[in-house]
Amino acid sequence: MKQLTRHIGDACARRPRITIAAWVLVAALVLALAGTVGGSFVDDLVDPGSQSEKAMELLEERFPEAAGGSAMAVFAAPEGQRLELQRPAVVAAAARIAGVEHVAGVTDPFTAGTVSPDGHIGFAEIAFDVPATDLGPGALAAITDAMRPVRDAGLTAELGGDAAFINAETATSGAEAAGLLAALVVLVVAFGTIVAALVPIALALLTVAAGIGGIVLLAAVMDVSSAAPTIGAMIGLGVGIDYALFVMARYRERRAAGEDNPTALSNAMASSGSAVLVAGGTVVVAMAALVLTGLGFLASIGLGTSLVVLFAVASALTLLPALLSLLGDRVDAGRVLGRRRSPRRAQDSIWWRFAHHVCGRPRLYLVLAATVLLTLAAPALQMKTGFPDAGDDSTNTTHRRAYDLLAEGFGSGINGPLLLVADLRGPGVDLGELPALSERVAADPGIATVGQPWISPAGDTAVLRAVPTTAPADAATSETLERIRDAVPGNVAVSGLTALTDDLTRQLADTLPIFIAAILAASFLLLVVVFRSIAVPLKAVVLNLLSISGAYGIVVAVFQWGWLGGLFNLEGTYPIASPLPTIFFAVLFGLSIDYEVFLLSRIREEYDATGDNADSVARGMAGTGRVITSAALIMMVVFLSFVANPSPLVKMMGLGLASAIVLDATIVRMVLVPAAMALLGSANWWLPRWLERRLPHLGTDDAGGAGGADVPRQHQPAPASVSRRG
Repeated sequence: MKQLTRHIGDACARRPRITIAAWVLVAALVLALAGTVGGSFVDDLVDPGSQSEKAMELLEERFPEAAGGSAMAVFAAPEGQRLELQRPAVVAAAARIAGVEHVAGVTDPFTAGTVSPDGHIGFAEIAFDVPATDLGPGALAAITDAMRPVRDAGLTAELGGDAAFINAETATSGAEAAGLLAALVVLVVAFGTIVAALVPIALALLTVAAGIGGIVLLAAVMDVSSAAPTIGAMIGLGVGIDYALFVMARYRERRAAGEDNPTALSNAMASSGSAVLVAGGTVVVAMAALVLTGLGFLASIGLGTSLVVLFAVASALTLLPALLSLLGDRVDAGRVLGRRRSPRRAQDSIWWRFAHHVCGRPRLYLVLAATVLLTLAAPALQMKTGFPDAGDDSTNTTHRRAYDLLAEGFGSGINGPLLLVADLRGPGVDLGELPALSERVAADPGIATVGQPWISPAGDTAVLRAVPTTAPADAATSETLERIRDAVPGNVAVSGLTALTDDLTRQLADTLPIFIAAILAASFLLLVVVFRSIAVPLKAVVLNLLSISGAYGIVVAVFQWGWLGGLFNLEGTYPIASPLPTIFFAVLFGLSIDYEVFLLSRIREEYDATGDNADSVARGMAGTGRVITSAALIMMVVFLSFVANPSPLVKMMGLGLASAIVLDATIVRMVLVPAAMALLGSANWWLPRWLERRLPHLGTDDAGGAGGADVPRQHQPAPASVSRRG
């Protein structure tokens, strides 16, 4: 593998202008194709094989009029007035909405009886000729425009309902740019020069642009979640900067040690380049494993993010050496005053001294660090998952304001109606028994009202709309759903957005253990092959689980319990979005293994050179300490920038990822890793001979960049050092 990445780097460095031109051409082509033949994003919130999916399939097949999406145009009169006084304006608005593309019908609030008892609030039901997931934001924007004259007349007019919530465009805060600026500051401090700091930023931006273009193209051939670009950009910025940082740090260390530029670049690509390939491959495998959940929207997020990470790896292995070859000594241009030019000895590094300190008291530090992580993880034991509803979004969004108006005028359950779909061809309830079924459902204490049956033209399918007494994301609504499903005959299936999301939550809970086991097994086997050890991969898996659990606990404490909610501009408490634990695990485990690969590669190299376990750990940390810390800081500020996003869902993602990176780079890498390796001693690198003979060789030694640290060798590497093969 070292030779492969060396050859790739050398080839690109010899032809820098051709390589750069090829990248510009590829990026331009991807973006151009994305703009012309790329698809639109669709949130396929369906659990395959669930009762809600069967109900929707039945409607699409026999009763397409009822399978279309729906929304609500909500109107409210000024305080103290009745909506009736503005009836002409409301009716005119409904007529304009009826002319919007994909709108199949609009009700009149006054004739349909959808005005609140106090006469203050009313809504017009909007039926679409396509499912809500296929609608897209364009039609909703046109409806919003059609409602503008009503606002000009002094009424409040908001657009709510399932279609508005599902197709709402995610707002941005602009803090992402601040995150990039903070990352630039960290790089300037790490490298000491402006030009060297700008190179990783430029590569990351190109990576994200090309990656998101690739995600748009992916949407042309499969359903891709609207969350995929946000998550892809978040991860792409982090790994794009980090991978370039690791290679550049090693390159500059080689130059500082006296090697000429081409030799230093070639050696850096052989060492750090191979580690980038393994680390990036781990992230890709972890994200692609989301396919195992069996849920289309998660699979699309995994594949989309994998695509962005592949661009990041490719740019670090090809475009970066071309840029560094073209820059030559100019990579040191714009040097920050006061920075040390000469490398320091490993023994002068704070990481070397601290590692020796920890290795001298391994049991104490192991217990203390594990206690801190377990304490942080404790809230995760009370994690309550569920899909957020419109009431969890920011009040700056129209669908949230519509949600609040509807809850005020008609009760919170109107925002999450249940749809009872009866297959009148099957055994169970028939057409004449629908009134009795309606009465039985209405008698449930969790149901406020049940509408009149809606019968298909062929008379073989019927739909009943039942409005719960509680909000869509309320646990009581889930209990009501279960009671209704138990009470209805076998030819009746219950669907609706609340039922869909409940089925998804259940599916995620069932598949999460399988998903976690698959990632752990794949990562363990990969690390066994790379490091020729049993104990080191096992330790890496356990420690990464601790840091991820700590991040889970922090997210639960902030969002579910409301601790420090004001600091993060939260408007209340929220259940943890059901997909997030799964997405968190895939992303965080992949990123944690990144740092594990860079650190342990250097430790293994030093152990082969010296045979001294404690000193090899110290030297490995000295060789990678600055660059891993810088990488973690960059990842942290990039992720924290997303905490400023108005969406609670994006805030959860940003805080969870940032927390895990901080825990991993501090408590895990600086304390738990040296303490555990000190206790294990020579057992760190034990591998049965029979297994050694059967494993392929993917050595990534000498991978960690020091950013200037000088790590002299005491002995020559052992001739049989397996970490140098391949």
